[in-house]
Amino acid sequence: MTTHLGLPDGITACLFDLDGVVTRTAVVHAAAWKAMFDAFLRERDGTGFRPFTDSDYERYVDGRPRADGVRTFLASRGIELPEGAPDDPPEAQTVNGLGNRKNEALLAKIRTDGVEPYEGSLRYLRAVRAAGLATAIVSSSANTREVLRSVEAERLFDVRIDGVVARERGLPGKPHPDTYLAAARDLGVEPSHAAVFEDALAGMEAGRAGHFGYVVGVDRVGQADALQAHGADRVVKDLAELGGEA
Repeated sequence: MTTHLGLPDGITACLFDLDGVVTRTAVVHAAAWKAMFDAFLRERDGTGFRPFTDSDYERYVDGRPRADGVRTFLASRGIELPEGAPDDPPEAQTVNGLGNRKNEALLAKIRTDGVEPYEGSLRYLRAVRAAGLATAIVSSSANTREVLRSVEAERLFDVRIDGVVARERGLPGKPHPDTYLAAARDLGVEPSHAAVFEDALAGMEAGRAGHFGYVVGVDRVGQADALQAHGADRVVKDLAELGGEA
């Protein structure tokens, strides 16, 4: 049985990814990653470098903490760099330096182009809260609070587990389930009574690994089959498809 929110009976909390689920920032992240990696690869390999692709973004970067994304993509190309430190300058040839270079590109794009929410997601969130369900935002981004404030959505979440909180608590990022499990714990609910909403394959794997009660894949880029293969119980193009208009 499902409720009017499109969720199974017994779900009492909803855990949402940010980029690509609540806000239209996934495309901005992807563009920032491409700008950073292409510049790095061009500098390293010359004009014949192999560019960073949409497939690279989906397989190695999307949904992961920044340093993990750098490390995983570089490993796919057989490249190793020193880890460095989280406060490495953007020009440093380290994992953290490249991650910080990407973040500079991201913030510049956000300042230039702004951030837009998915209106269907905001309507669904309001309906979830009106129904008395608890909510959390779970994102690898260290800019989560600023992005939510920019679209006036911070008040829609009872708990925030983001890149800042994960670093403070020593939580590994997606595809590990730890950040989602921390959100459920902070809300006081068992994972089996919580639903996960994700657009990234790494997020699907986190939902499956955490044994959550329901995992919804949000397909913004035509990867419905992959989302299901990685653990989605249901795939939608927009959260408005789940019902619960408020």
